[in-house]
Order: sequence, then C-alpha cells, then structure tokens
Amino acid sequence: MLFNSITFIFVFLPAILLLYYCTPSKYKNYTLLLASLLFYAWGGFSYAIILIASILINYLFVKQIEKDRPSKKTWLIVSLAFNVIIIVIFKYLDFILSNLNLLGSALNAGFSEIPLKHIVLPLGISFYTFQQMSLLWDVYRGENTEKTSLTNIALYISLFPQLIAGPIVRYNDIVEQIKERVSTFPLFRSGVQRFVLGLFKKVILANTCGELADLIFATPFESIGTSTAWLGIVAYSFQIYFDFSGYSDMAIGLGRMFGFRILENFNFPYIAKSIQEFWRRWHISLSTWFRDYVYIPLGGNRKGPYKTYFNLILVFFLTGLWHGATWSFIVWGLFHGLFLIIERLGFSTILKRLPAVIQWIYMILVVMIGWVLFRVEAFSDAISFIGKLFSMGSASNDSFMLYLNNERIIVLVLAALSSSLILFKLKKFVEAKKFSQTIFSQSLYDLGVVLLFLISLVYINSGSYSPFIYFRF
Repeated sequence: MLFNSITFIFVFLPAILLLYYCTPSKYKNYTLLLASLLFYAWGGFSYAIILIASILINYLFVKQIEKDRPSKKTWLIVSLAFNVIIIVIFKYLDFILSNLNLLGSALNAGFSEIPLKHIVLPLGISFYTFQQMSLLWDVYRGENTEKTSLTNIALYISLFPQLIAGPIVRYNDIVEQIKERVSTFPLFRSGVQRFVLGLFKKVILANTCGELADLIFATPFESIGTSTAWLGIVAYSFQIYFDFSGYSDMAIGLGRMFGFRILENFNFPYIAKSIQEFWRRWHISLSTWFRDYVYIPLGGNRKGPYKTYFNLILVFFLTGLWHGATWSFIVWGLFHGLFLIIERLGFSTILKRLPAVIQWIYMILVVMIGWVLFRVEAFSDAISFIGKLFSMGSASNDSFMLYLNNERIIVLVLAALSSSLILFKLKKFVEAKKFSQTIFSQSLYDLGVVLLFLISLVYINSGSYSPFIYFRF
C-alpha cells in the first residue's frame, strides 16, 4: 500500500487513527502493531510471515545477548551472520550466481551453469534488517540498559510509517517513545503538515521530474545532445531526492500523528559544498548506520591514513551494494568513496579556499555524474551518457526543448528552489523569528497545506501507479 494512494489516505489512515485514539492507553501499542502488520501484509501475506519470523528470531538472539555472559559475543556474531545471510538469500543470491556463471564461462573449464533462483525480494527487507542488526549491536554494547520486550521490539521493527523505506531508526532513539509518549494537537497538526509536504514532493515534484527523466533515458544515447543529457540527469537528480525525502517526510509526519518523533533523514543535501558534507545531509540514517556499525568498529580514522582509506572504500562498497544487487550500484558507491578519499588527501583544504559557488559546482557535478552510474544499469551505457554531458560538439542540433512543456518547466523551477540554499535560509529565518507561532502565520500555513493537499489529490487521480524508488532497496 502506497502512502500516496487514495486507499491509504482516505481508508487505511483514517481508520487506524480512529481506532488508535479510541483504544485505551495501555493497549495503543498493540493496536499500532496490528495495524503495522496489516499494512505490510497488504503487499503480500508471505512478506508478513517473513517479517514476523525475522522479528521472533532476532528477539531470541537479543535475549541471549542480554544475559551478559561470556558467550554473548558468540551470540552477537551468530545473530549478525543470520541477518546477513537472510539479506544475501533474498537480495543477492541471483547476483552471486550470475557472476559465478560469468566467471565459470570465462575460465572455460567445463563449468555447468547454475540456474538462477528468482527469489522475490520482500519490501523493505534491507531497512528492517539493518534496524534489527543495530538493535543487536546496541544491546551487546550495553547501550540499551533496560530489558527488552517482544512487543516493544516488534513495534520498533514493524512500525508502518518507516517500515518499507526508512528512515533506519535506532531502538535507543525510540524505545522511550514506545513505552510512553504524549500525543498533542500541535504535534498531530505538525504531522499532518509534514505528511502533506512529503505527498507534494512525491506526486508533483518527484513524479513529474521522473516522467521527464524516463523519457530522456529511454532515448538511445547516441541520438541525444549535450543539453538533453544535462536535462535528463538534472531531472533524475530532482526525482530521486524528492522521491526519497518525500517518503521520509511522510514517515516523520505519520509518526507524529501517533505521538512519535522520528529523526530527520535529509537536510538539504544539494546545498553541500563537498562530498563529505553531502553524505552528512543525504540519507542521514543510512550514512550514520554505516559510520557507527561498520566504519568506527573497523577503526575509523584512528589507525593511520591507509587504514582510513581502506575503511572508507569498504563502507562505500557496502553502501553501493546495499542499494541493489548490480555492479552499477557498487561502482556508484566506490565512486563516492574515491572522492571522499581525495578530499581527505588534502583536496578539502584547497576546496575551502575557493569561492562557495565553485565548491558547490564541484559537489553537484560529482553527485550528478554519480547519479548517472546509479540510474543506468550497464556501465558502458553510463560512460556513454557521461560522455554526452561533456560533448559540446553535440549541442548544436540539440532539441531538448521537445521534452519540456509549461508544467515540467514550472516543476523544475519549484524543484530547484525547494532544494536550494534560498529555501534553507528562509526556513532558518522563519524558525529564528518564530513567525510560525503567530495565529496569522499558522492559519496562512494551514491554508497553504490544504492547497498543496488538494493539488496533490488532483495529480494522484490523474496519474498512474508510481512506487517509491527506494522500495527496491
């Protein structure tokens, strides 16, 4: 069930909210847990069985680690291995088998091709498995000092706002809210506002930019010009940002409607002035997960420069692999890891001496070239597209205006403004002046939210099925 569907907005969500707020306080978590399992089962009953089995098995692992005996490290290793194996089976098995077949064919050693298994990937398995792995780590390290309960863990993992595409929530960040939280009208109101903002981002900005990007990337690359290539990657850069940040906004908003305060996952990443800063602003929950559970345990930057570079490359290899079982994602991850190393080698010092606009141009160029690697599955095709971006000779007869109409131009302008430093500074100014606390400004803001909601509904009714990009991961 999609957050941007009529069924969710007008049937599922109102019904669950009504049931939740009519339930006595001590049973609210059970109501929300059942609602979350129903939400997940909507996409396939077998998915829900896998999720429930994963929760139960990891709960047993947690209880063994909590006993704080010499064998708890063994239980940690076994539990982490179990979760990795689960992801490998569902997400990477065919990728491994296909590469083994290619290797066997290349060696020409009478290798018999291994048939692929074509296992269906359960929705959100990467997200909820990573959450369970972080829980196991935190319990092992003693960061969660109170004993866990099955209900708390089950709700933490399956909470429907963030179940399918994050953010990747830490147990320690939300356990107190699971045990006791206060639902207030201002919090609920801010949740509705945030949900509508995310809905607008998804159905208007992301989907419109996505249609444009799909048109251009579906065109044979040899027949497009430089301007069209740039239009395509700009549109895709907006699509993936507003699609994923829109989902995160909706998840945060839904959480507030039920009394939860889910941490932010995006912070205007396209205003960054380096790749290091970009990753502090983009998919914050994933980058901090890899930092805290992979990079730092490996030694971080404490064991000399070469070990630091190795750790960075490994982390971004895994970051790319996390996004999908293709070499294009791995190359994308390594591409970002390479620029992080370049910045650590001293380029960041040089970069800071340059004008801010030059720093920004460097960052956005690296990020958009990276998005080509992310978007185009075949590496040779990605290189061909990147070549088009910098092939000025093909610009003379470029017909990029054929891909644009008034609606797309308006959306591209809105997307540029909404992801820019202008909106970021305006947001900070409004927060500092506390304009949002006045009755007039609140009424004006609510009116704007209603308008965005109505426009979004028009797009939903006139549009086609459009799942979130990160549902694949």
